[in-house]
Amino acid sequence: MKFDGTMLQGPRPRFRTATRVAIVGAGFSGTLLAINLLEQADVEVLLIERDRRRMGAGVAYSSFDAAHLLNVRAGNMSAFPDRPDHFTDWLAARGLGTAAAFVSRATYGSYLRETLAHAMERHGRRLRLVDDEVLDIEERDGRVTLGLVNGGLIEADRAVLAIGNLPPHDHPAVAAAGLTPWRYVGDPWASPLAEGLRSHQTVLVIGTGLTAIDVILRLASNGFKGRIIAMSRRGLRPHRHVEGLPRPQPVLVTPAPHLSGLVRWARGAARAGDWRLAVDSVRPVTQMMWAAAGPAKRARFLRHLRPFWDVHRHRLAPEVAARIDALIATRQLVFRAGKIADVASEPDSVVVRWRSRGEDALQRLDVARIINCTGPQGDLLRASDPLVRRLLKKGMIRPDALRLGLDIDRSGHVVGADGAAAAHILAIGPMTRGDLWEVVAVPDIRTQVSALARRLVNAHWTGGEGL
Repeated sequence: MKFDGTMLQGPRPRFRTATRVAIVGAGFSGTLLAINLLEQADVEVLLIERDRRRMGAGVAYSSFDAAHLLNVRAGNMSAFPDRPDHFTDWLAARGLGTAAAFVSRATYGSYLRETLAHAMERHGRRLRLVDDEVLDIEERDGRVTLGLVNGGLIEADRAVLAIGNLPPHDHPAVAAAGLTPWRYVGDPWASPLAEGLRSHQTVLVIGTGLTAIDVILRLASNGFKGRIIAMSRRGLRPHRHVEGLPRPQPVLVTPAPHLSGLVRWARGAARAGDWRLAVDSVRPVTQMMWAAAGPAKRARFLRHLRPFWDVHRHRLAPEVAARIDALIATRQLVFRAGKIADVASEPDSVVVRWRSRGEDALQRLDVARIINCTGPQGDLLRASDPLVRRLLKKGMIRPDALRLGLDIDRSGHVVGADGAAAAHILAIGPMTRGDLWEVVAVPDIRTQVSALARRLVNAHWTGGEGL
């Protein structure tokens, strides 16, 4: 690896295992890993983020739209598994809510940034924030070297990829149409959504999950009065949380060995009480069930059950659900189950021909703009990220078997094209879902990060977390 520039170096104190850790990405996962590592004596941490606006919060918690609320109650959103009241105490001190509240994502972003700032006040000499982009990584002589866009180098004992989710993939029919950026928004988090739209026009949202809900709320908040059509193959949308439910009774063993048996168990448990309790009760064993499932069973789950799991498992705050219901009631918002056949650009609109689920006939839809809300993706082979592409080309990383993200071993080390795990490069967060599946929500990531921080410094600690 050849780079121009100087090595970013600093004091390397004595340390049991890793004396210097470079974290690529300062979203939730990367920020929390940095904070946890700083709690370990003598660790030097370099937190690298190419977009300083997202430093400490990432895409998920950088939104300043008041309509974007957390999908989990504040009582389960502490950044630390061993300090469950950390976030609720922070809220109470500022008069911003209680443990039962669904606070805004902007508020949670502020919490993360303040937590990082507090860690810097206490351990600032051991934390360096690097406002740059990593283009390459090499392992050599028991260490890693990271090359930056500005030409500099960073040397460390370990590099941890905390790159978050990949942007959504373009629908093939939309990609083939060659639409202008005004007509097609491929990444809903990187573009304005309602700019230039008029009240008589229609917007097509591809996808009906959580990303689509966020985009629909942004359109409405930004004053768009036109029609919104949200379309996915099944037309399923996330369900809502409800108040007043008892705490679910955790399931500590797999309820059934086969997927069909799990479905029967879930239906039976739902008949005995609210279905939300049934879904939440398996949370302590979800990762265990995924780990025990072979590739064929995992593939069947993704093909047949994942859409249903997602809309039941990842639910909406009651206030958000009420806003969506209100938009439906006024007929401004419509959910459709269907599949896009082809797309063509005309002078005054985009013509979408689509097939309703269960029907053969094509229908025509004229829209002013298409917004891709298929959600974050993990297929490395379709990634545009320069670092991911370079590491793939060099064979240092590879996709997991189902292309959900990075292939890793059970300790979190990335696996290369030859099937060997890297000695000094690890990964955390949503891109490890191929190994862990449930690693996109705060409770799961904070446990993963806390355990990794201790493992990196050889602090022999094990822990788990239920609901």
